[in-house]
Amino acid sequence: MSAAEDSSKAEDTSLTEDTNQTDEESPSRNLNDSAGSSTLVEKTDATSPEGNAAELPAADVSMTEPPPEEASNQGGETVKQSDEGSRTQKEVAGETGDEEDGATNLKEADSPSQSEPHQHTEPSGDDDEADEKEAANKQVSAISVEESGVSSLSHSSTLQTTPQSMPRTLKINTDYQELQANLSERLERALGTSAPLLREIFIDFSPYLTKTLLGTKGQELLSSGLTAIKMGTSAISLVMLLCSQEWQISLQKHAGLAFIELVNEGRLLSHSTRDHMVKVANEAEHILNKLRAEDAQRHEAFHIICAEADLNTREEELTCDRLITSARRRELSVASKLVDKVLNIVKSEQGPWASDSAPSSKFWKLDTWEDDARRRRRMVPNPIGSTHPEAALRAAIEHGENEDAISQAREEFHEMLKLRRQKSESDVLIDDEMDGMDSELEMTGPVSLSTPCSLIVYGLAIAGTLSITKYEVFFEWDEENSDNKKLDPKVLKYIDIHGRWHMQEMRAVFTRRHLLEKRAIEIFLINRTSVLFSFADLDTVRKVIGLLPAVGIGVKYGLRASRKISLASPRQLFRQSNMTQRWQKREISNFDYLMFLNTISGRSYNDLNQYPIFPWVLSNFTSDTIDLSEPSNYRDLSKPMGALNPERRKFFEERYEAWDHEHIPAFHYGTHYSTAAFALNWLIRVEPFSTLFLNLQEGKFDHANRTFSSMERAWLNCQTDTSDVKEMIPEVYFLPEMFWNDNQFKFGSKEDGSVVDHVVLPPWAATPEEFVRISREALESEIVSGQLHEWIDLIFGYKQQGPEAVKATNVFYYLTYEGNVELSNIKDPIMKEALQAQIRSFGQTPSQLLAEPHPMRGSQMGVTPKMFNPVTSDACMSLKFWSNSPVIHISANVFPQQPSPSVVTVLMNKHFAVNPWNSNPTPLSSQTPPKPPTDQLQSPAGNPGAPAPTTSEQLMASLPLALDPVLNQPISSQLHTRRTLGDNFDERIKLSRSNFATSIDNKIIFACGFWDNSFRVFQSDSGQSLQVVYGHFGVVTCICRSEVNMMHDCFIVTGSKDCTCMIWQWLGQKQRIYSEQLSSTNNPVAQATLTGHTTPIVSVVISAELGIVVSASKEGPCLIHTMNGDLLRGLAPPSLCTDPQHLLVNREGYIVTIYNSTVICLFSINGRLLHHVDTKTSLKCMCMSRDSRHVMTSGDNGIVSIWRTHDLTHLYSYPRLEGAVHDLALSFDHRYVLAAVSTGCVVVLNVDFTKWHHDYQRRTEAKLPSAVAPPIPAAAAPPISTAASTAPETEESTASVPISGSAPVDGGENSQPQ
Repeated sequence: MSAAEDSSKAEDTSLTEDTNQTDEESPSRNLNDSAGSSTLVEKTDATSPEGNAAELPAADVSMTEPPPEEASNQGGETVKQSDEGSRTQKEVAGETGDEEDGATNLKEADSPSQSEPHQHTEPSGDDDEADEKEAANKQVSAISVEESGVSSLSHSSTLQTTPQSMPRTLKINTDYQELQANLSERLERALGTSAPLLREIFIDFSPYLTKTLLGTKGQELLSSGLTAIKMGTSAISLVMLLCSQEWQISLQKHAGLAFIELVNEGRLLSHSTRDHMVKVANEAEHILNKLRAEDAQRHEAFHIICAEADLNTREEELTCDRLITSARRRELSVASKLVDKVLNIVKSEQGPWASDSAPSSKFWKLDTWEDDARRRRRMVPNPIGSTHPEAALRAAIEHGENEDAISQAREEFHEMLKLRRQKSESDVLIDDEMDGMDSELEMTGPVSLSTPCSLIVYGLAIAGTLSITKYEVFFEWDEENSDNKKLDPKVLKYIDIHGRWHMQEMRAVFTRRHLLEKRAIEIFLINRTSVLFSFADLDTVRKVIGLLPAVGIGVKYGLRASRKISLASPRQLFRQSNMTQRWQKREISNFDYLMFLNTISGRSYNDLNQYPIFPWVLSNFTSDTIDLSEPSNYRDLSKPMGALNPERRKFFEERYEAWDHEHIPAFHYGTHYSTAAFALNWLIRVEPFSTLFLNLQEGKFDHANRTFSSMERAWLNCQTDTSDVKEMIPEVYFLPEMFWNDNQFKFGSKEDGSVVDHVVLPPWAATPEEFVRISREALESEIVSGQLHEWIDLIFGYKQQGPEAVKATNVFYYLTYEGNVELSNIKDPIMKEALQAQIRSFGQTPSQLLAEPHPMRGSQMGVTPKMFNPVTSDACMSLKFWSNSPVIHISANVFPQQPSPSVVTVLMNKHFAVNPWNSNPTPLSSQTPPKPPTDQLQSPAGNPGAPAPTTSEQLMASLPLALDPVLNQPISSQLHTRRTLGDNFDERIKLSRSNFATSIDNKIIFACGFWDNSFRVFQSDSGQSLQVVYGHFGVVTCICRSEVNMMHDCFIVTGSKDCTCMIWQWLGQKQRIYSEQLSSTNNPVAQATLTGHTTPIVSVVISAELGIVVSASKEGPCLIHTMNGDLLRGLAPPSLCTDPQHLLVNREGYIVTIYNSTVICLFSINGRLLHHVDTKTSLKCMCMSRDSRHVMTSGDNGIVSIWRTHDLTHLYSYPRLEGAVHDLALSFDHRYVLAAVSTGCVVVLNVDFTKWHHDYQRRTEAKLPSAVAPPIPAAAAPPISTAASTAPETEESTASVPISGSAPVDGGENSQPQ
């Protein structure tokens, strides 16, 4: 605020007080007051924002000011009047809420009269100019009356008195008369708009104004003038009325308050009206805003719906396009595989395109097929394989190899480029053919869920989309993903990035971790492979599992099949499973139990960062021989690898105690016992791990000194190197190919000049197969079984984390443990990627399964206390058929789970028998003899001291095998027709053991050799033919059955004279051969046809667990096929072995073949010849124990021989039987071996593998020759008298008595394999 305004306010206050004291003054001052107020009004209007006087020059305003001599007389009254008007206006403004506006206007009106000096301006000579200025001043006063209420009346009154005071204030020019004449006209023009308003005010408010406007004598002024006001139309008459003395006095006394109240009421009314209008406007605006918002919401919802519909449409189009593209690529992949399959067959050694020149090198890769113990052992051809010469060349240059090595690597590299160029040309032809094909989208039903995920294969994360329908699951990789573009194309060739799986193929679903977060699932399929998917979060995992079949984690671990089990934690699976109890009871092996722990704890073959973990067992890698019964040859399983060496353990403990970091907890080991780099280093010689290793090493092999080349060196590094505490992988105990360099990779030379090729094994292992076998035997030894639970505590148990881990020196880097970091909560992509890289590098600790010590394994002696009971006799019994027809086939399906175990025999005359089996025969010595009648107390020989005779019931209870009850019926009985297979066999072939097979429950007999090129299914109970199956174009010469599942489903493989083999699917519940498609004659279609032979098939075996079929042709090769029909390889027998005749395969991967009737050859599952032996006798049959440790053979000489499988060492031979042996069968408990003899009988022999094994060891130590028991002469058998038989006359009467005249003895419970 300025100083002038402060002084003006002070003067206003003093002048107001003076005015209050002089309210009743003489009328003589009214004119002066009027003049003063007129001057004040003019100044106020001149400064108001609405007045036009503000536009006048300063000379015009000064004309209305009084001369200097009168300023003192009039100025004070004028100021007082102005101050009173200012006070009145402030009161009105204060009452109506506009005090601030009114005060501002009054300050503007008062400031010129108080702060500015009074000036006297001489009139000019121009009369017109003076008249115009005076008229303008009056017009301004009239306008001010129109603008405001109180000031208008004051101004009108002042206009009436202004001409009287003009002679004293101004000098009148000569034109004043003319100006006065025009005054009426100017007043009319100036007040023309204000006069009607004044009249309406007086008329509308006449009741109030009549009482308020009173004359000097109290008379009502408005009553007398109201008529004039109503009737008058001239503004001059209204002005004259208001300017009269009575009106002036009344207005001065009463009109101010009256008009103030009037204005207040008007203002209140206007405010209320305004508030009402504002309220209505606000409500209207609110309603409009609400409507606008609703419209906007509807428009937004509409746009969202349209956008969603458009997005869904585009996503569906993209999905369809992606699926169609993927279907095409999948078809291309299938077509490429078919082409490779055909080329592999025709270019094989037995194919028509076989080269006469030296065979080119063939490359192999490890198949993903798993057996029941989750072992991947099958090597399959690798069409994209190579020796990786580019990696060898880069390594040679970088590691400073000599010039010869670099030149050789360069030549191999150029040769590979040439072959690759030829291969790419042929691939282009295939691609061109596929581009013209129209692919049909084979999605069955709508997509129930489509979610982004990553396919985890060999530790690589391939981003894509998982689509789930009602019947199938699809995975399509995202080509536009930036991470996918970084993947090595060489690695992608080993991965099926366009997967498709049927719901019926899924047999187990596990919840898995990925990068220490529980957000992945692993699906195990019926084709014995598995796939691992990683999702965004656990909720997505639950959704996916909810759409998959409720198979749980399978039935193998004793848990029910449900989705809840699939979502269970590893610790819950461990507690609910019965595997620990089975391991303690020795029902499963140490290997199987360790694989179970790895599986439920999240270890997977599909993730190299979580590869299965197995312990180092042996510690002796330097001796020439090794004794597995010596504890010093074993590693201490109670300590981790880093604590085996006391000096190194002290180093790790000191590091732990001295560790001081704000964010990283203390640890003993900076590396882990299981990482992706360690797994690849172990398997560097096996594809696809070789390619993965090169991808990890930027396309080159590591330095030869760091490459896995020797078991002894690897063990020493784990004992001395502070950065190497790795454990083993399961392949060490079942995959000898990891030690062979079959693909001929060039790893370079070490510093000492030695070339790295095959792995250098300990001296006590001559071959990788022997090393694997001995390592496996050590794993299953009693020494390891006694302390394996302590190693489990370190890896999976209570010593994994916490104080017990500190005591055991078993603490690793904190990022290896689950729960120490939540990657999903990290928003910074750089930090997240860095943590993921650290987790991949440091390894991942398995999920903790138990927080208490693991129980010990039970003693073998405690589980089977009678296992060491000696067997006193080789012979047990003989079952004789009176027809004397040779027994050519025998099958002993005598499993404990069988409700009625029996032995099925088939004779040369096409008759068969279902003979009951006694699993628990009771020795005669332990039976209570029945009390004989008194008249028969003497012995049969008349000797009173002889023992009482044995009854037939006692005899049958003491024997393991009994005669088929149907064959005990009389000859006249029609039941005998139920035991014949008919006469439709081809007479040109000689029936043998290979022509028959039986189902696991002995209810079905499969027979071949019929003249119509069929094989048939017979019901053993009735002999009825249930099904006749056609498929071959020649007589079916051999048939074999695979293992069965819980539903008794299995595979049947047949061989024929048409040089092919066919695989059929058998459904146990429906009891028929089944196929999804039928031929034109409504005949089942074979699942696969195996080709490659050029002569008739003579023998065939199948292993569904291993996924292979081995077939032999007459004077031809033995071929190994997959169950999909792919030819893997041909077996290479020793020289002069040209005619394979009999085949045998077991679950350990051993393939036993008899060549030229005398030579036994042993091959591995991957076709490597392990051992062979010439028996010098004609062999007709063989069988193998369930543990694959022993092989039994026999033939024309009637001698049953026992061989040790892994090296074909002869252990024992039974006494010679009466005739040739056509077939052998071993009981499930390994207590008896059954021999089908050509004399028409079945001989049951006692088995004691343990005794024979120890006898062989003693003979070996004593360097004694093998002892063969003398044969049993035919005359030694007791004669059978048919006349003394009390059995009814039958077509085939039998005698069931012990051979050699000896009573049957208890073979003991030596069923446990040793």
